[in-house]
Amino acid sequence: MGEKALSLRERLAWGALGLMLFLGLWTFLSTSGIVPSQFLPTPLEVLNRIIRLMTDPFAGATLPQHLASSFQRYALGVLLAAAIGVPLGLLMGWFRLLDNIITPIFDGLRFIAPIAWVPFAALWFGTGIGGPVMIIFAGAFPPCLINAYRGARFVEPRLIEAARMLGTGNARMILEILLPDATPSIVAGLRVSAGLGWQSLVGAELIVAAAGVGFMMVQAQANVATPTVIAGMLAIGAVGMLIDVLLRQGEGWLRRRRGLEA
Repeated sequence: MGEKALSLRERLAWGALGLMLFLGLWTFLSTSGIVPSQFLPTPLEVLNRIIRLMTDPFAGATLPQHLASSFQRYALGVLLAAAIGVPLGLLMGWFRLLDNIITPIFDGLRFIAPIAWVPFAALWFGTGIGGPVMIIFAGAFPPCLINAYRGARFVEPRLIEAARMLGTGNARMILEILLPDATPSIVAGLRVSAGLGWQSLVGAELIVAAAGVGFMMVQAQANVATPTVIAGMLAIGAVGMLIDVLLRQGEGWLRRRRGLEA
């Protein structure tokens, strides 16, 4: 038998308990001497550092400014991945010849981890905006294409047959039948793409950037400023979680509107 679903209040209570246990263990390790405080500051020290970074520059900028720089690169990379990946995936799902041409190339490239593109991006772009955008694109592009392709392949056949009987051309069928029917799959792919793009961004900024949260963390590591490193990690996690929550809400709204869930 399946377990009874928890209410929102119960989920929040269990989540709060888990957070308290995590913070308690963290505090114990950093104050007991098991882990030197130089390498694991207390949560309070990290919180104080976050507050200071909101107004005091580190590595040339405050924490909000580093986040803004990171998000600019992230938005460019993900939007570029969506702008190319979604239409290409739909066309590959619709035109078998295009699918046969592109799939072997795509299958060969999509298994290259985004971080593996870092040396190549550094050679091409140095520490300019192009390198991180390229790496983010490498992480975000495959889910966009794959989900759009799957959405196109599983369009209701009766709709296609009816449209063809009415003499509907390919362009109208793609815009009025294929795209609307594949939208839930496309949105699900965008959510995965957004998460992978954010993770790829941080890897890129550790090496090929002169600003951003990843760059701030590298500079902090070089100066053994552990509270700043952890502050950057928490900022990355918080922004990534916020992006995922917003996209999850958008995906749920779309599915409810299309009657795909209660």
